[in-house]
Amino acid sequence: MNAPRATARLQLHAGFTLDDARAQLPYYAALGVSHLYLSPITEARQGSTHGYDVIDHQRVSGALGGEPALRRLAAAARSLGLGLIADIVPNHMAAHPSNAWWADVLRLGPRSPHARAFDIDWRPADPALRGKVLLPVLPEPYGQCLQAGGIRLIHDSDAYVVAVGDLHLPIAPGFAADTDDAAAVCAAHAADGRARLHDLLERQHYRLAWWRSAPEQINWRRFFEISELVGVRVEDKAVFDAVHGMVLRLYQEGILDGLRIDHVDGLASPGAYLRRLRQALTQAGAGRAGAYLVVEKILADGETLDSRWPADGTTGYDFMDQVGALLHAPDAEAPLQAFWNTLSGDPRDAPAQLLDARQRMLARHFPAERLALAHALAHVARMDPATRDWTFPAIDRVLTALLAAFPVYRTYAEDGGRSPADTDWIGTALDQARAQLGPNTADGQLLAQLDQWLGGASFPNGPAAGSDAATSPVLAGALAHCLRRFQQLTPPLAAKALEDTLFYRRGPLLSRNEVGSSPERFSLSPEAFHALCAERAARLPLAMLATATHDHKRGEDTRARLAVLSEAPHAWIGLARTWVPRLARLGPIAPADAYVLLQSLVGAWPLDLAPDSPDGPLANYLDRIAQWQEKALREAKLRTSWTDPDPVYEHAARRCIDALKDTDDGRVLLREIGEHALRIAPAGLVNSLAQTLLRCTLPGVPDLYQGTDLWDFSLVDPDNRRPVDYAARAGLLASDDAGEPIATGAQAWQTGAIKQALIRRALHLRARHPQMFSQAPHEPLAAHGPKAAHVVAYLRRHDARSVLVVVPRLCAQTLGAYAHGQAGQAHRFWAGTRIRLPAGTPPDALLNTLSGQCPRIDAAGDVDVSELLRDCPVALCVTV
Repeated sequence: MNAPRATARLQLHAGFTLDDARAQLPYYAALGVSHLYLSPITEARQGSTHGYDVIDHQRVSGALGGEPALRRLAAAARSLGLGLIADIVPNHMAAHPSNAWWADVLRLGPRSPHARAFDIDWRPADPALRGKVLLPVLPEPYGQCLQAGGIRLIHDSDAYVVAVGDLHLPIAPGFAADTDDAAAVCAAHAADGRARLHDLLERQHYRLAWWRSAPEQINWRRFFEISELVGVRVEDKAVFDAVHGMVLRLYQEGILDGLRIDHVDGLASPGAYLRRLRQALTQAGAGRAGAYLVVEKILADGETLDSRWPADGTTGYDFMDQVGALLHAPDAEAPLQAFWNTLSGDPRDAPAQLLDARQRMLARHFPAERLALAHALAHVARMDPATRDWTFPAIDRVLTALLAAFPVYRTYAEDGGRSPADTDWIGTALDQARAQLGPNTADGQLLAQLDQWLGGASFPNGPAAGSDAATSPVLAGALAHCLRRFQQLTPPLAAKALEDTLFYRRGPLLSRNEVGSSPERFSLSPEAFHALCAERAARLPLAMLATATHDHKRGEDTRARLAVLSEAPHAWIGLARTWVPRLARLGPIAPADAYVLLQSLVGAWPLDLAPDSPDGPLANYLDRIAQWQEKALREAKLRTSWTDPDPVYEHAARRCIDALKDTDDGRVLLREIGEHALRIAPAGLVNSLAQTLLRCTLPGVPDLYQGTDLWDFSLVDPDNRRPVDYAARAGLLASDDAGEPIATGAQAWQTGAIKQALIRRALHLRARHPQMFSQAPHEPLAAHGPKAAHVVAYLRRHDARSVLVVVPRLCAQTLGAYAHGQAGQAHRFWAGTRIRLPAGTPPDALLNTLSGQCPRIDAAGDVDVSELLRDCPVALCVTV
């Protein structure tokens, strides 16, 4: 397989098309990337900025330039030695009439040939929805919208449609011919017209509803809780073929080299899906080395990718968490949490708060999905005399406790039964659910029964005594249905409770609140970090290594700067104690919200923004912060939310930010915050170089998110998807002579040229020694001396060649002078600290590719860290 050496993730949209990507190929080739990793290329809803709201899997997006533009991109990439990887979305599509499949289902209902494509319950518990699709698209309750004329019958092109705002919904066959007069009456807002329109709507295969009714009434699987995205039944072979036909053809023709699977946990059977996809790729690519295949998968702490999956690894959230934890000082966790508990007034630990968030999700965001599963399990209970006494209320209560306690995204019991890992995770959930339910014997028995039903097989001993043995296939089918519902409910529950709730409402240090992170893992020792890297190398050597993604909460360099605060937590807490009350009074807002805002201001402060800058640049920065703040407050769901916004509190929060530039007290405070941000910024840059070099040299495939080749102080989307200044990047790269020592002056640090040059040298080294980086493990090296605890070092060796990597850890504040161009002052920190190289290493064996110097190796096999890091806080050496 021609696996990628390094990928560059690009976000495509109408403002950055496939042809725009083609224009940047020379830059990425010069940087050392081997593959462009493209956001979804399939046809999406008009105006889509991300491509995940697919309306046609069988066509390249016209807004991106269509298939001709993709072919131009592929041809140009090949001429430069680059390949293409595409992000595909098999799990969901846009629930919009511009999606022809969805429109046909709305028009024909269960009789539509496309009905099998979507995960719709045509016989839900609510009889009013049987044979219908709930459409929660109304801005007000149905009756009010009908009365106010918010629902109309209009003639659009050559057919009548139901109009709700700009949304035009099809009408079932046989009803349009006699509606001419109804349309006229409706236009006049007459009572008779409204009655006739209501009668017409009642005969459709959809039921219009208030948007607020979706959580309680939805009868089709959504992507998470987004009612604009409908789940796709890609487990159906015909649907699979329709969804993948185009990408398989493009792979067969050599246009694509690999695929990234979006949200693999949303699929009914990820293992079976991946085996089918791998087989289809193998057949399509007869004669090719093999397709690169990675999955978007959040791994919990202690979880590994299922070994039964024929995938090359994940998209790198696990590495992003691990390398971030490595740069956080463990001793900071306790004081930062204690300070946060005081500010928030909530002394509960992270697991207790996560349980609360999960319970909220089940009660208010996913009740329809939870109740549908409970009804399905109650149906199973009634099918066997041994279990028929279990009532729906009891099943719902015990099921809710099990779901709330579930510790990972999902199990994969449909794939040949539970794996040993699945068994361990479900065991943890059962123990915690028992603790929630208390000593009730009946609840304990029912919990054990749920465990058996959801284990991936029918009753192990066959039907219970007295039951009809002929019904066992029916039981098996009902159990499989329950298992599928269970396993497709736990992933959105996990994501929305942790990433989109707890990580916005709990903030001891925001750099540890990231996609893929665990709220219980604040830091990692070098030994634990090395062990995780070795495990990845052994199991999935081609997994992606990411430090930034289109879904991250904060940019990689924002997190690296905030990590610096862990090196001196008490000093930071002292400043925060004075700033938080002053900041909170400007709104006024809650102290916890002020502290979260303060961290964001410090972490994302641009390097070129002086605290006394004119109002324009400061206003632009604060506008970005305000956009982030609105999302953060609503996602937290404490004082406002997306579904129930509190305009008074949100206005106070915005006033707090505006006051930083519009009032005397605010301007004084903002200047102090900005000055501190810039004081710790050099230390943050040292951390940034460390995580950059680790990503580029450890086992795995380094992934570069667009724009992060220079400093990236972004916040959550859409801030992390702003346009990239490629002209500036190309200019800096052109001025870098890869054959000369890396520029380490203050200007190179200020512009980010040092980061770009480090990436270039590391990626070009991977290109020159592919087997070393694709096959050789990494070998941690011991350091000794006064600063040994602050050194992370390892070798990559293949045949007679070696690469030595050295980065600092938990000393960035001391090394900040590097970023001021004062390396001579900074490197003295390392005096007396040495790294022990393998026995027999020649004394003149190493060349530091960053400095151009050959560090001396003494008779004991030691190399002096102060010499290695004389010019730069990281070292990348090769044997000569």
